[in-house]
Amino acid sequence: MAMRRRTLLKVIVLGDSGVGKTSLMNQYVHKKFSQQYKATIGADFVTKELQIDDRLVTLQIWDTAGQERFQSLGVAFYRGADCCALVYDVNVMKSFDNLDNWHEEFLKQANPTDPRTFPFMLLGNKIDIDGGNSRVVSEKKAKDWCASKGNIPYFETSAKEDINVYAAFLSIAKSALANEREQDIYFQGVPEAVTEREQRNGCAC
Repeated sequence: MAMRRRTLLKVIVLGDSGVGKTSLMNQYVHKKFSQQYKATIGADFVTKELQIDDRLVTLQIWDTAGQERFQSLGVAFYRGADCCALVYDVNVMKSFDNLDNWHEEFLKQANPTDPRTFPFMLLGNKIDIDGGNSRVVSEKKAKDWCASKGNIPYFETSAKEDINVYAAFLSIAKSALANEREQDIYFQGVPEAVTEREQRNGCAC
């Protein structure tokens, strides 16, 4: 009986302070939501195990502080990322306007092999607030931005009400896994390189 491969995927979550990055992660991993806001200092990560097709996947989701003084977290933080989730608050235009900066910051720091095909995901969070009456960023505006960046997948979410959180992270995991499989093509026929990559990713195969 063949053993199923275990794959470690690194996901970076970026966005302005207060958009709900930590809340989304806690809702997805722990099924919890806290009304108390506590700023993330530097960076932190949580893990979640799931199965996608024949793969056992461990998602390592990195949360970042959105404050300007933490924006340049260094190459080590971004290195090895398999997917980047960009988060904004649908009720705060500035958090949407800053998406370009976060997108560029990631590409500059992570330096992926092919920036045009690297998997990004956009999450418009806090759609529950005021029954949606206080939102200032329309779904069309968000989708237009995604189209301008190479048709990035888009989800509207609520960490508080647990709306689309699981679906968004499942899509993130699938995108990251597809990206990792494409990278593995380069190593086919070179067992030493495959072994080295799996060791680097912490893969217990």
